[in-house]
Order: sequence, then C-alpha cells, then structure tokens
Amino acid sequence: MPAKRSTSDFQPVFAGLREILTPYAQRMVVVDDTPKCYYLNSPKLHPKNRRPMMFAAVQMGKNYVSFHLMPIYGSPTLLASLSPALKKRMQGKACFNFTAVDTALFAELADVTKRGLEGFKKFGCA
Repeated sequence: MPAKRSTSDFQPVFAGLREILTPYAQRMVVVDDTPKCYYLNSPKLHPKNRRPMMFAAVQMGKNYVSFHLMPIYGSPTLLASLSPALKKRMQGKACFNFTAVDTALFAELADVTKRGLEGFKKFGCA
C-alpha cells in the first residue's frame, strides 16, 4: 500500500503554481495569500452583477493542489489551445489538479494564464 501523503508533500507544487500567478499580483486584487491559498480577483467588477471577478487561484487540497483559471471558463479558444496532457489535469471547466511538480505543464499553464489575462483585458475585465 502506498504511503499516505500529507499537505507538506504538496508544498513544492503549491509554490510552483503560486509562482505562475505572482507576476499578476500588482495588477490584480490579492484576496488571499496564505500557505494554503493564493487568490487573485480582477480589479474591475463583473459587468453585469457588479461583484468582484475571480481571475485565478492556487489552493492546497487534501489530495492535490488546484490551479483555478477563470479566463478559460469564458474562452472556448483558450480551452481549445490546451495540450492533451494539460486537459488530463482538468477537473470541471476551469480547474487543474496536480500532485507533483510538472515543469512542462507549469510552463504551459503560465502561457495560458498570460493569454487569459489578455482576454480579460480585451473584454474590459482587467
């Protein structure tokens, strides 16, 4: 039987995914910045409901670390551009789960995040 993992095993994963979002902190609103959650909102309110809009977050879970990227939710083009390997990590419409650092997928996710911000800007969300 494999050894049970603890959240401390996921610290390098969390750190790597958080690093993807760090460059955006100055232009976004940092909602949460703890050892288990790093959460960024767009500085602009949602155009219809006038509430803060999530841009992206990294969240430490019990069994994996999740990377949430909301621009994917609203962009079929961005979603279609994902590699099959990154799509395998998807759970739901805008969430990617990791249990280990994957340099290639983290690099792809960084690129997708950058393109997601460009889309947010194009639609006046950032």
